[in-house]
Amino acid sequence: MESSSSPKVEPDADDDVSEEVFEHFDDFTIASSWERFISKIEAICRLWMADGPNNLLEKGAIPLENSKNSYKIKSELQYDVKSYCMEYYFETKTGKSFDWNSTFHDLQLCFGVKEFLLIAPQSASGVVLDAPEASKLLSAVAIALSNSSSLWPAFVPVHDPSRKAYIGIQNTGTAFTRRFEADRIGSQVPLSLMHLEGLYQLFVSKFAYCTDDLDKHLIKVEFAMKLTYRTLPYDDDNIKDIDVQNTKSGKNLTGESSNERLWDDDCSWSEWYSSEDPVKGFELIAIWSEKTVESSMKMEEVENASPHEAEKWFISPSFAPYLLEYSHGNQFGFASALHLLVDAFEMSFEAQFLEDFVSAESPGPDNLKSSMVIPPPTVRDRVLKELFDEGVQLIDSAYDEHKTPQAIKGAPLETLFAQFCLHSLWVGNCHIRAIAALWIEFVQEVRWCWEESQLLPRMPVNGSIDLSTCLINQKLHMLAVCIKKKREWNEDHRECMGSEDQIDDMTEEESAVGDDTSSMQTQNEDFSGKFTGEPRSFPTSRDLHYFDTASTVGQYPVKDNLLNGEKSSDQTRRGSAGVIDSMMLLKSYQRMHAPYTQEAPLMTEDMYEERLQALEASNGSFNYFAQLERVILTSDMAAFKAANPDAIFEDFIRWHSPADWLEDPMFEKSKDNWPPRGHLSKRMSESDNLWRELWDRAHALAASEKKPLFDPNREGEKVIHYLETLRPHQLLAQMVCTAFLAAADTLNKTSYGELKQMETKMQQLYLTMAPALKPLEANRLSADSETIEDLKRLCVVFGHVENLLSVATSLHRKLVQAPRLAVEIFRDFYSFYIPRMGTGLEEDYSNKKEFDKKQIVWNNEREVVSSMFVPPTANQSWRKVFSMGNLLNGHEPMVREIIFSLHDGVSNNHYAAPNASVSEQEIDTYRMYICGTSNDLRVSLSVVSCD
Repeated sequence: MESSSSPKVEPDADDDVSEEVFEHFDDFTIASSWERFISKIEAICRLWMADGPNNLLEKGAIPLENSKNSYKIKSELQYDVKSYCMEYYFETKTGKSFDWNSTFHDLQLCFGVKEFLLIAPQSASGVVLDAPEASKLLSAVAIALSNSSSLWPAFVPVHDPSRKAYIGIQNTGTAFTRRFEADRIGSQVPLSLMHLEGLYQLFVSKFAYCTDDLDKHLIKVEFAMKLTYRTLPYDDDNIKDIDVQNTKSGKNLTGESSNERLWDDDCSWSEWYSSEDPVKGFELIAIWSEKTVESSMKMEEVENASPHEAEKWFISPSFAPYLLEYSHGNQFGFASALHLLVDAFEMSFEAQFLEDFVSAESPGPDNLKSSMVIPPPTVRDRVLKELFDEGVQLIDSAYDEHKTPQAIKGAPLETLFAQFCLHSLWVGNCHIRAIAALWIEFVQEVRWCWEESQLLPRMPVNGSIDLSTCLINQKLHMLAVCIKKKREWNEDHRECMGSEDQIDDMTEEESAVGDDTSSMQTQNEDFSGKFTGEPRSFPTSRDLHYFDTASTVGQYPVKDNLLNGEKSSDQTRRGSAGVIDSMMLLKSYQRMHAPYTQEAPLMTEDMYEERLQALEASNGSFNYFAQLERVILTSDMAAFKAANPDAIFEDFIRWHSPADWLEDPMFEKSKDNWPPRGHLSKRMSESDNLWRELWDRAHALAASEKKPLFDPNREGEKVIHYLETLRPHQLLAQMVCTAFLAAADTLNKTSYGELKQMETKMQQLYLTMAPALKPLEANRLSADSETIEDLKRLCVVFGHVENLLSVATSLHRKLVQAPRLAVEIFRDFYSFYIPRMGTGLEEDYSNKKEFDKKQIVWNNEREVVSSMFVPPTANQSWRKVFSMGNLLNGHEPMVREIIFSLHDGVSNNHYAAPNASVSEQEIDTYRMYICGTSNDLRVSLSVVSCD
């Protein structure tokens, strides 16, 4: 094989082989370890340069924690007996050269570079303490980068790690080199360096030959500054001070009003627990963009300027640690209490009766922990006193307002059982023994109310039973109605035994008075024998005693007088509630009377199921609901016949079901034009229609002459028996459903402004709870581990939603006068927090970034933001002596960052390069980044020199 460097004469075969061997042989025996170390660095740099950012990402580049587009990749090197780690930092997207609001790596911010190398020994500190070693290491990297034609800057850490000191070098590809140096003063900062004037002179001294130059020449220095302020922490003491300051100033733009109260005193959950304020404070960033400064006097003016003169303001909240450290959230919130309730539910299967958990003779399961102490009687008495407060009565409108979502069988928030469940969450750590003891005394109190005919608090006494709620709530509703009817019947009995005779002897005009009549809800039909379940109103035989509302019969008002000339059947009419205006009987030409009807029996879900099972066992031929309400319909027909002896089937349909009477549209109603022309609907005209069969068989009997359909004494005793014999797992299953629902309803009452993400998350919470709680509705429950695990996962989800809600509420209250900021900050936090929630019992630990989002403050919002910075008071021990200027309501900046730079043209000076395109550029010949406070100062300097 020929070599490209071989002479033109033709060699023989031996010479050819010999030359090939020497051509591809590298003799490292004469190379030093130092040269081999440089060669390794060069090889790695060439490889990284060839791959480029995209390929480096595929090869395992690691993203930086505080930056979206910054990554690093590293490689290990050996030199003599020491090991070194070389890291290459790069960005995937190139944007502006510098932006205060961007997130930078520490060295990027200090020296204004984008991509760079960092090499350090693999030691505990990772810092080179020996100055000669640091210089030698930096020289090796510089030679390797020069050999590979790379323009990357390279840095080496030096000195003690706390000083954050670096040295660095960069080949710019021209006739000059940029050198870097950074160091830090951790204490005893010179007084002159606490002020902008002294820092300006420090920068100018790096390039001025003597101090006289400062007076003779106007040196144009580019200047930019960023000031960071922090509000007082939102703890109890500071909130009190904020309230005092707001009172003195007469303003309260933040919406905070403490008066020695906790931040969430008027939140919906404050009745049950106090939450730690998730928003601990705010950071305000005031930015002065680049401006030209020609003297130290100008710097003094800038130092005395108000932060309101800054070009831009940015605000960022500081959140409580429990939101950012992957904990299960607020340990005193609903989620933690619900988790304990789920544990109690899991343990409830270990005994057959609740008494087994509390009885001394029957100690119950062996694995009951000694820590499960039954709360003392004083605690239980206090809870029962709050639950059975006689002054708390639930009106029907409030009950309807808090009806439960049909997908979750719980109890409305304000009802007795829902309040019992919420109280149980905070009694005795919500363990099974505490719940059992409290429930036994709860049932005893309910029995006392029944036996003494005392109204059951927090329960409606009218209306139909809501079958979408849990069975215990249905039973308590039934009992409340029974107690009310029992009280009224007792009052009637005490008044006089002859009251009914007096009502029967009333004249037709007196009986027609409908002021005290009302309507009783029964199940309505679709008029083909199928009941729709919609309520329909008719007066009942006890309406004059039960209600105090105006009567409406069907769709026609009751009239209290008769037309002259009307034929009367008063000698046989019984149970009339009054005359129906504008309605007359078809055959007898008499006014139609509305009858008193029997009250429809109230039934709970288990009663319906029992009747359904009985119908299935008897192979009933009728529709289920029609069979179920057949007795009620027959009773209504008998009462109508008693009140209207001359009525026919068509008259009953016109009163009971007007939609099934079809009138001739050409017929004009009048007194003289009678009877009206019309006919029954098709389904009512069928020969085998159920309604007509029942009409033919019904006898004329007033409601007062028949046995009541609903016996409150019997039904009340059945309810008490159910509550006293309830199995532990059946009680706990309904408690878990109701507690989750009541807790969610309580949180949902919180006001958090126009935060759409929070509203959506609350809706999603209900949708998440429904399938997880569905297995608890089954009659046959078991200690299914999968169900228990689902409930525990639901507790975790609930805790995350609770955290989000507390953040939304806190932001809304603190920024009530700046709603746009509250919306934008919460949107950022929501996007940050959602990926951390995970989907199971363990949170997602893959995303460990800290929250660093900032929102720009508009000019019209600056007054609201600045009002959060109340002047520090004398009792705040952390207050320091003011020394830095730029005060905001008495607050000095917590951090001050400054960038000085000096631009210089490359052409016609000692920086000039042969390349014409480069010679026309301007470069930062000097750049200084300063960061610190009065007790801490860090300075980073980059200088361009011609080496």
